Amino acid sequence: MARIGLLGGSFNPAHAAHRHISLVAMQQLQLDAVWWLVSPQNPLKSPESMAALGSRVARAQREARHPRIRVTALETVLGTRYAVDTVIALKRRYPQHRFIWLAGDDIVAELHRWRRWRQFLREIPLAVAPRPGVTLIGAPALSWAGWSPILPSRWTDAPLPAIIRLHAGLRPESATALRRHDPDWANTTRMHV
Repeated sequence: MARIGLLGGSFNPAHAAHRHISLVAMQQLQLDAVWWLVSPQNPLKSPESMAALGSRVARAQREARHPRIRVTALETVLGTRYAVDTVIALKRRYPQHRFIWLAGDDIVAELHRWRRWRQFLREIPLAVAPRPGVTLIGAPALSWAGWSPILPSRWTDAPLPAIIRLHAGLRPESATALRRHDPDWANTTRMHV
């Protein structure tokens, strides 16, 4: 049974913090692999600000640079749009794997805006890395589920819902800052592929 971390998101663009959380998760959660799930369209983000899926996948492949990080656009294959549906479909398609969702603190702060977020947390454990400038005080998802007392390496023993804290240094990179610095990043990425 493979232990797989799922890092979902727009990856608009992918950056070093995505790779960092993946490497930290592989070590602390003892994962066999991390799958980057490049979303065709994040339901909470404007399509106008989203680069083409091909450009985002290409950039993610360049950023991943690790044999156990697999960049995918699986939601296009699965026909899913929301994380909860993606997780349910992946569990059905790959019953031989154990999945854990990977995220930064910023995701926990907004998780209550996700479709059927409580069901999502009942389907899969969530491992969280700190992000600069994010406070989780009053975050509805954390108030509802609380931090899991399980050590990261024992995540397969955690009763759901489980939000597990990863111990990682803060990474300042953000897709918003990268787009602000280089609004034409997608065209640059396409030229290098």
